[in-house]
Amino acid sequence: MIFFFDGYEVNDSNFEIRHEGRLLDAQPQVFELLVFLLHNRNRFVSRDEIFEAIWKNRVVSDTTLSGYIKAVRKLVGDDGKAQRVIRTVHGRGFQFVAELDPGSCESVQTVPDRAGAVNRPTTRYAKSGDVHVAYQVFGSGPADLVLVPGFISHVDNYWDNPQMAAWLQDIGKFARVVMFDKRGTGLSDTVYPLPSFDVRMDDVRAVMDAVGLDKACIMGISEGGSLATLFAATHPERCSGLVLYGAFSRFFYWYKTPGELQGLFDYVESAWGSGESLPMFAPSVGQDEAAKRWWGQFERLGATPGAAIALMKMNSEIDITDILPTIGIPTLVIHRNEDVLIDIEAGRLLADRIPRARYVELPGRDHLPWVGDSDAIIGAIADFIGDGPLPAALDTILTTLLSVHPGAGLPEGPDGPFDEAQSAVDRCISHYRGRTVSASLAAFDGPARAVHCACEIIDRLRAMALNPHCGIHTGVVLINDNALSGETVDRVEQISRLAPGGQAILSETVKDLIAGAGLEIRALGRFDLPAGNGGINLFSASRATA
Repeated sequence: MIFFFDGYEVNDSNFEIRHEGRLLDAQPQVFELLVFLLHNRNRFVSRDEIFEAIWKNRVVSDTTLSGYIKAVRKLVGDDGKAQRVIRTVHGRGFQFVAELDPGSCESVQTVPDRAGAVNRPTTRYAKSGDVHVAYQVFGSGPADLVLVPGFISHVDNYWDNPQMAAWLQDIGKFARVVMFDKRGTGLSDTVYPLPSFDVRMDDVRAVMDAVGLDKACIMGISEGGSLATLFAATHPERCSGLVLYGAFSRFFYWYKTPGELQGLFDYVESAWGSGESLPMFAPSVGQDEAAKRWWGQFERLGATPGAAIALMKMNSEIDITDILPTIGIPTLVIHRNEDVLIDIEAGRLLADRIPRARYVELPGRDHLPWVGDSDAIIGAIADFIGDGPLPAALDTILTTLLSVHPGAGLPEGPDGPFDEAQSAVDRCISHYRGRTVSASLAAFDGPARAVHCACEIIDRLRAMALNPHCGIHTGVVLINDNALSGETVDRVEQISRLAPGGQAILSETVKDLIAGAGLEIRALGRFDLPAGNGGINLFSASRATA
């Protein structure tokens, strides 16, 4: 509903209040109290009713209530003396008394929920490269939260499900929420082939930039947890916190055997869009016909059968386990103990490997967070965001390093073979958005870019009759006046020295992060590191042939 009075516009569906068209900043509970009084404007509302509606019967003092009434009055240009908008009658309670303008209480495009109605936010598009990424913004809380969706998504279709709409609305009470469809799914552009993590991280940044968010808490749901985690490790300066729900580091925690995964493929081929897979995600509503109809529509709108299979094949190659210890921002991990889709051990491992992670294990079998006891999930997220987590230390960052040695014995000198080779290397690094750290070292914000850069360097230098050595590794580096140091720097140099000439050689960590990057990977075996530093599994990469 939208209420108009004295130049004010109160939209209880998208949690916005405007005065003469200007958006006002309102604390969530102040806004809720104003809306509660508006909906009950034909009578006095007692203090007990307010305590129940706004604070859910938590212990709140009369002094606190008086403070909130004062805040509501200030928000709408009223005060305790004039009482032209909010009237107080001692012993009876409070009443909204301002006269509403004609046209007030008009419905907006809504879906029913536990609170009555929620606005269907406008879908907008952010440009990420040449691709349009669909996103929505809703809520009026003081924090900013970016939702990274799971396997498939459709931001418009979410609001057709009353339970999910209510869940989203509840989040919007304590945060301004940004949610989007990953490219290749939902309302975002269809792409082929499906993108790598590097490109998906670009999409997150593009959406945040479109909304004007310098920093936000990033929440990854299910499969979206992998992208959220990598984004938080690679771009900690854009993240105030990380929330992982029903997430996993390895695909093994989703489908443990090729046979189980083939069962999903068989379903996609024969029954995608029927909604019959709902019990696999939310058994408590698995036989509910209305829920199944919505789920079937969600499948159809979220991805085509071919895209769904391609997504799952790509997901099956992902493993972010090695990067978990590199997370330096405050993290909350939430998992239901009997989740039918993602094994509880997945959540426990995330919490164990991410430094100082807060772990909340809840009862329940449903994987979908808006089914079952969704209030417990909402409460955990609200408490985490409301605590105001300490800022992360930004002197370390996850990055991918490329070590390049064009070839032995090249004579140095102006315009000589060495300079020519180095110029070719520098051009490749710039093209793939890398940063030159030294003559032999470059840093990248995505592993796939680093590997593609190495492949191009090899092609260019081979054309110059050179046999370059290229090593790639992903890990934490120390940043000091733009200089990089630490074990990752040492390790990538070691890999480069172990690398056979003319090949792009990468660590297993890199291999596990480049699914969907259009690369062919070949295992080379285990190699001994110098100085008794153990062994390392190495792989070669080349561009995939059509």
